[in-house]
Amino acid sequence: MPTAAAPATLAQAVVWGGLVLGLALGVVGQSTRFCVRGAIADWVQLRSPGRLVSWMLAVAVGAIAVQGLVSAGAFDATRTIGWGERFPWLSYLVGGGLFGYGMILAGGCPQRCLVKAGSGNLKALLTLVLVAIASLMTLRGAFAPLRASGLDAFANTLAGSQDLGAVLARGLALPATLLRWLITVAVTVGVLALAWKVRAQLKPAHWIGGIAVGLLVAAALYLTGHIGYIAEHPETLEPAWLGTQSKRPEGLSFAAPLAHALDLLTLWTDKSTVATFGVTLALGVLLGAFASAKLRGDFRLESFQTPRELGAHAAGAVLMGFGGVTALGCSLGNGVTGLALLSSGSLLAVAGICAGARLALGRQQRAPAASPTLAATAT
Repeated sequence: MPTAAAPATLAQAVVWGGLVLGLALGVVGQSTRFCVRGAIADWVQLRSPGRLVSWMLAVAVGAIAVQGLVSAGAFDATRTIGWGERFPWLSYLVGGGLFGYGMILAGGCPQRCLVKAGSGNLKALLTLVLVAIASLMTLRGAFAPLRASGLDAFANTLAGSQDLGAVLARGLALPATLLRWLITVAVTVGVLALAWKVRAQLKPAHWIGGIAVGLLVAAALYLTGHIGYIAEHPETLEPAWLGTQSKRPEGLSFAAPLAHALDLLTLWTDKSTVATFGVTLALGVLLGAFASAKLRGDFRLESFQTPRELGAHAAGAVLMGFGGVTALGCSLGNGVTGLALLSSGSLLAVAGICAGARLALGRQQRAPAASPTLAATAT
């Protein structure tokens, strides 16, 4: 293969690989009901641990697989957003909080909305469109000044990577690699202990969903960080990660990719606007969920019943679009991919997501009569 053709070929491999991973995630999400929003709501409202364990299992499996890749030198994790030296702590917290509140209002995070839209839910489809618009406005539109000049201004520059292993290593006389593995093992043991304690309430789908999503996180990072990597690009003579919008290794995340998908659809004839890993990943989830719903007999059209319901979904979508971009990741971007990378920023963002979700759920519980749509969505 000519050297000049190699970068384009690798970029195509990453883009098409994103579609394949998305198809798998769509099937898994539709058949097992894996959902971070659902995990939080199930626990807060019903004390049902099934999807919570599934979420934690995805983090544990993802962490084991990701740390294995890092230790083997399969990709440079320092190039991921989750290991960056810049630590915008306020953006993580506020963005995460707004995202968490929004995903309760909208009845699902972007990943779950893609699955629901593929299953015929028109409410989720409209939510996705509005998330894409709000995300684009946050990246470089009307919301961008609030993000860039406001929240992002409160940031610290660390002495090295922000992953928990590196952060602890700077204060302890232990290697960062060892600390990462100790944290990973501790998390895994804790998750397995929780799973054993509530084993009577777990279904096979909870195990399958968690394990599959964790492995897909590692597969995404391997695809974008190893297969799509070249040490010396023939044009720039510098290292390059091909096929991704951020020009970095990317995992499973959907807020910013939905904005990039909107860019692609509205600027289709612009040769500088091309499909990237995140865009095809989102498309794959939609198609995979559609195929799974059809095969399982779960496909059915569903739309809004009241103006209040439409308003709740619209508000939730805007909050998720702004919050997901501001926090540098959505419920999967921070809540699974980031945690699997042991990113301290993702840990902060997930704390914000959980707090925002808890606040919204509490509002639903206190005023069910005033917010019948929100109560029905929670159910």
